[in-house]
Amino acid sequence: YLRSIGFGMAAIGLLEGVAEMVAGLGKAWFGAWSDHLGKRLPFVRWGYGLSALSKPMLALSASIPWVFTARTVDRVGKGLRTGARDAMLNDEAGPDNKAAVFGYHRSMDTMGAVIGPLLALIFLLRNPGAYKPLFWIALLPGLMAIALTFMLKDKPAVAKPDRRPFGLMQASRYWFVAPVAYRKLVGALLVFALVNSSDMLLLLRVREAGLSDSAVIGVYIFYNLVYAALAYPVGRMADRSGIRRMMSFGLAAFALVYAGFSFAGSWPLYMLLFVIYGFYAAATEGIAKAWIGKIVSRDEAASAIGTYTGFQSIAALVASAWTGLVWQFAGVGWAFGISAI
Repeated sequence: YLRSIGFGMAAIGLLEGVAEMVAGLGKAWFGAWSDHLGKRLPFVRWGYGLSALSKPMLALSASIPWVFTARTVDRVGKGLRTGARDAMLNDEAGPDNKAAVFGYHRSMDTMGAVIGPLLALIFLLRNPGAYKPLFWIALLPGLMAIALTFMLKDKPAVAKPDRRPFGLMQASRYWFVAPVAYRKLVGALLVFALVNSSDMLLLLRVREAGLSDSAVIGVYIFYNLVYAALAYPVGRMADRSGIRRMMSFGLAAFALVYAGFSFAGSWPLYMLLFVIYGFYAAATEGIAKAWIGKIVSRDEAASAIGTYTGFQSIAALVASAWTGLVWQFAGVGWAFGISAI
């Protein structure tokens, strides 16, 4: 759609970069604000509301400033809800099933990320180029999701008011007051995030194997299906065998996949690597949040998870930038090989 209204690749890259930066900073700030007020549900409800509103905004105008505004509104919604939503999940989980709860959420979230685009593709196959009607249609399930949040209730939480006004500096303040165990864990996870580049680079590597654009999209849907199928059972296994052990298996799988992508050249091998990559995602993304939930107090969960996911978003931008540069100037083998090492 962006290409059809005159966006070049540089503008698309800038748009996505700004959007992810907004979401990353928002996760840390709004997570801290949720703990500050002792409330979760308003952040969840407004977060999903803004993301739903951003879809019809794209249908109202095709001007570049307006499209940037709509995409920013969507990512502000993402930042607004993430920390508070994950804190609600943490509240509902016990000490023996945190990984399963977060894994189940990742499974359902990813399944939605498969079904939604598939329905959109079917609509566009029957109605080529009809993007604007599609954006209006996308508002309906968004409104349904917001309506469902009215069936939820906030658990009583203790507000943590600060004598100082709540400002932008609160986004990073939690890092300096967090438990030592949290800083050690998140510090290690962020070092990893600095080599964990965008999945889009993996898809570009597959594209080089000669697959069509439609086939590449199919590969990504396949990966998401694997991830969705594994996230919950892997979470349950982590609760039984240990979160640290499962995280280690996940990171080993990442290293194996990136080593494979550094030299692989046939699409059957790429498919196998994406199966392993699905396991990596299942064994790390929800697991990391469950681990954080185990080492921080309940009234700090939104700040703790929001700070982690916010810094993670920024680190991902850095990782994608340096990986792309190495790919361009030294070759794909070096780009993925360095990450694997």
